[in-house]
Amino acid sequence: MKRAMVLCGLILVAVLRMDAQENKTFREQYEEFRRQATGEYESFRQKCNEEYAEFMRQAWKEFEMGPAIPKPKEKPVPPVVLPIEDREQPIESHPIPFDGVMPVPVVVPQPQPIEPVTPQPIQVEKPCRVEFFGTELGLSLTEDELFRLNACHDDAISDMWKVLADGRFEGVLGECLDIRQERHLCDWAYLLMLQQIADSFLGEGSNEAVLLTAFLYCQSGYKVRIARQDGRLCLLYATDNRIYDTPSWTVDGESFYPLGDMRGRVFICAAPFPQETSLSLAIPDMPVLQGAFSNERELVSERFPEMKVTAITNRNLLDFYDTYPTSMINEDFGTRWAFYANVPASDEVREVLYPQLRELIAGKSQWEAGNLLLNWVQTAFVYEYDDKVWGEDRAFFPDETLYYPYCDCEDRSILFSRLVRDLMGLEVILLYYPGHLATAVCFTEDVAGDYLLVNGKRYVVCDPTFINANVGRTMTDMDNATAHVILLE
Repeated sequence: MKRAMVLCGLILVAVLRMDAQENKTFREQYEEFRRQATGEYESFRQKCNEEYAEFMRQAWKEFEMGPAIPKPKEKPVPPVVLPIEDREQPIESHPIPFDGVMPVPVVVPQPQPIEPVTPQPIQVEKPCRVEFFGTELGLSLTEDELFRLNACHDDAISDMWKVLADGRFEGVLGECLDIRQERHLCDWAYLLMLQQIADSFLGEGSNEAVLLTAFLYCQSGYKVRIARQDGRLCLLYATDNRIYDTPSWTVDGESFYPLGDMRGRVFICAAPFPQETSLSLAIPDMPVLQGAFSNERELVSERFPEMKVTAITNRNLLDFYDTYPTSMINEDFGTRWAFYANVPASDEVREVLYPQLRELIAGKSQWEAGNLLLNWVQTAFVYEYDDKVWGEDRAFFPDETLYYPYCDCEDRSILFSRLVRDLMGLEVILLYYPGHLATAVCFTEDVAGDYLLVNGKRYVVCDPTFINANVGRTMTDMDNATAHVILLE
């Protein structure tokens, strides 16, 4: 903003001086100033890159890798089936205590280059085609941009950074930023896209590909460090999230994670780039990927057989989700479920599944609609422990629960919370007990049952793993005094 104000001031001064320049027309004077101002504007980023490249000659230090944070291991609470004779018993309203409230994770705007990228002439035909999770991307990369890093030492990397910053990749950088916006790519997806572009162009995992990925990522406004070990380079990215099961290096008090396979002691270029920003693992919008439809899956409620629907999802989206690193923020591991639950359902789910469910709950009271959706999630899916299926704890995005044959309490709660918010327009919270995850819904009609008062709002318990239990029933043996509330968007 300050730089823009200075630029506007310079323009005003230049305009005032134009009257005194009798030997030039107004247009000629303006064009001359515009060329000068544009040159100065672009030189700011060029100057930053030149200084950064010089730092790269001397800013390398040896770092020891820190241990990975293991995912919390808890003894899972098995599902409970409510006895038939208890299903229609009247439900009384009881306030229940809880241990604390986790706020909604803040989603910040995506980073931007320190200066706008110069627009390039529009090319109808892009010479380079890159596949990204089944989606073809067109870029203006040609053989003229090919380069070879002949060595892996400080001077060679510094010299090559200057070459990359000489303007030859300006157009490609602009295209990447356009793709990020047009395809609604979150920070994690954008980083993987840059890696895929560089790997396709320069060779998968090559030092040249790592350096190009780091350059484009850095110029996009993200915080990046480069590590080298035994003649190999690796990109390190910073994030405010604490990623599970992934070792990291601490540089200037901040954790950096490897995008690739590198372990142990490494040399890292610790020089920062101006205005760099850490990667966020939030997925605020659904990434726009080419459709690769899964087979239809029939899902039927046991208690309400009329709740019989078919679901499909996008296999390309599932492949992307498979790369997603599980994490927490603010040292609260409950935040990891908020990241999954706040992700929108895919277009495929909204266009195929949602119309069917809307028709089935149309005209129902909130209590009736809530029970129909709740029992459908309770009984249309097969429960199984993550350790048995995956060998480790793994939370699902809503689309994944609709695709994979097995799910557990956290997956069901995440899916149910998404359905209630999208189909009923009601607020939902996640309710965490040690070893178990449930939900509670802020009904706007009078609905009886166990409830929590959170920020002045009344949320009624709905447990997708308390099989055949109606809205308002807390699963057997849950200790509400230890319950932790997780707010959702």
